[in-house]
Amino acid sequence: MHGQHRKDPRDAAVADLARGQHGVVSRDQLVGLGLGADAVDWRVRRRRLHRVHRGVYAVGHLSLTRNGRYMAAVLACGEGAALSHFSAAVLWELLRDRGWPIHVTAATDRRRPGIRVHKGDLEGERVRREGITVTTPARTLVDLADVAPRRLLERAIDEADYLGLDTDGLEPRRGRRGQGVLSSVLAVHTPGATRTRSELEERFLALCDEHGIERPEVNVDIEGYECDFVWREQALVVETDGGAAHGTARARERDRIKDARLLLAGWRVVRVTWMRLLNEPGQVARELNQLLTQARFPAARVARRRQ
Repeated sequence: MHGQHRKDPRDAAVADLARGQHGVVSRDQLVGLGLGADAVDWRVRRRRLHRVHRGVYAVGHLSLTRNGRYMAAVLACGEGAALSHFSAAVLWELLRDRGWPIHVTAATDRRRPGIRVHKGDLEGERVRREGITVTTPARTLVDLADVAPRRLLERAIDEADYLGLDTDGLEPRRGRRGQGVLSSVLAVHTPGATRTRSELEERFLALCDEHGIERPEVNVDIEGYECDFVWREQALVVETDGGAAHGTARARERDRIKDARLLLAGWRVVRVTWMRLLNEPGQVARELNQLLTQARFPAARVARRRQ
């Protein structure tokens, strides 16, 4: 075998394959390129191939991207497997990656170290995104209902609506663990109605839920201004102020102008900072409840604002 490896033309084919698969290849694919078991093992010993999972290798180095790790996990689970659950939601940009284990749905639930494998039939519910086989958006949301908290599921549905993804087929599946929560969410939640754009906004919405406060409209246009949270009946606007977006002198001046114009139009404006939300959420909730129960504005004015 000596002398054949430095300029082995099969190495170029391996490199080309890896470039299209985020830097990883499977042993079956290497065999398909004409590499026998001895040739693969030689390349592993010479650190041209680096084992990621059983039968899956990174080519050249082990510095894989997130998508490289996703691709490796799907290849490790065999033909017909697809990225699913939390991992599929991240790949579709429905959720931010929070360090969840990689989830793959496959024909069998055989254990794979470092991969959360789910057994399932994906006929007609697999597509490719960024070169990775992944569950469709609708199937991703169905799967997510089995494993995610209700609010996380709502967020994913909101984001799918915002991104304009095809969610045909999104409906509860008999016998699935998430059947009940998905039924409930689809019955009462309007897609996109509570789409937040920051962890600060999400924490504020969670505060409303935790304290039984009626959910507001989220990120809607009022008097030509986009407002974070709005209760129309009570003519109340709440703006959540993070340091990055509101910490400069120019931003503070814009905020003052916005507040003044909303006030002149008949709206009450309250600003809640990240520090208050973090350090005194109970007090923020009590103040919010008081504001929402104060009938300061006649119904006629509310009606005009709706028009």
